[in-house]
Amino acid sequence: MTTLASHSPVAPLDSALEPPPTEVSPRTAAVVAGVSYVVLFALGILANFVVREGLVVADDAATTAANLAESEGLFRLGMLAFLVIFVLDIVVAWALHVVFRSTNHDLSLVAAWSRLIYTAFLGVAIVFFFQALQLLGGSSFLDAFTTEQLHAQALVALDTFNSTWLIGLVAFGLHLVLLGWIIIRSGVAPRALGVVLVVAGVAYMADTTAHTMLNNYADYEAIFVTMVAIPAVVAEGWFGLWLLLRAGRSRSTPDRNS
Repeated sequence: MTTLASHSPVAPLDSALEPPPTEVSPRTAAVVAGVSYVVLFALGILANFVVREGLVVADDAATTAANLAESEGLFRLGMLAFLVIFVLDIVVAWALHVVFRSTNHDLSLVAAWSRLIYTAFLGVAIVFFFQALQLLGGSSFLDAFTTEQLHAQALVALDTFNSTWLIGLVAFGLHLVLLGWIIIRSGVAPRALGVVLVVAGVAYMADTTAHTMLNNYADYEAIFVTMVAIPAVVAEGWFGLWLLLRAGRSRSTPDRNS
């Protein structure tokens, strides 16, 4: 007599250890994250350094308004760059979770959520870019304000963009610290990479703390900018290259030397 068991398919042992065919592999996710990092780096230079720092003059509302009027197209391009960054950060948060979830699922999940929280703050901050343009757009309902008042409100909106972004960078710093800690503890990437990621994350959080606590932050701004910029460029540049070239190639063999 034929038993039911004789007709039941038995999956090979190796296939039981493999991820479902519809699941994205760590290597694919690493490439997605690495390519996104390259694009984020280029867009960040345009949006932050060329547009925001190039057109916005601190404590000078009239000059800032003149710069935006003369270079409105560039300012709108910067807003678009920030919007693309907003979307790509969501993609990166997901992709990095896929890369590291088999190493430390819980910390990888917290790291992903931390980046998503940062991304939410960035999305809110971009609203103030739109508000600055609206205030300087010459709409008839703004006739109740003088030109000087409109210029001042536009600069306040741009300053609020910066403040909102700074708060979000605390979550971004936590994201980098957690990724660095995963790498240090697991050895899936060079431990030195993990260390510089932690240093960069702490620097982001320290800078926002300094903005919060020091009423004379401007006197030390160059020091804090350098403190953030150097580890951030080294850490995120190295991390992006590792994602593109090495990450996710093996789920079982730690990558300590590359």
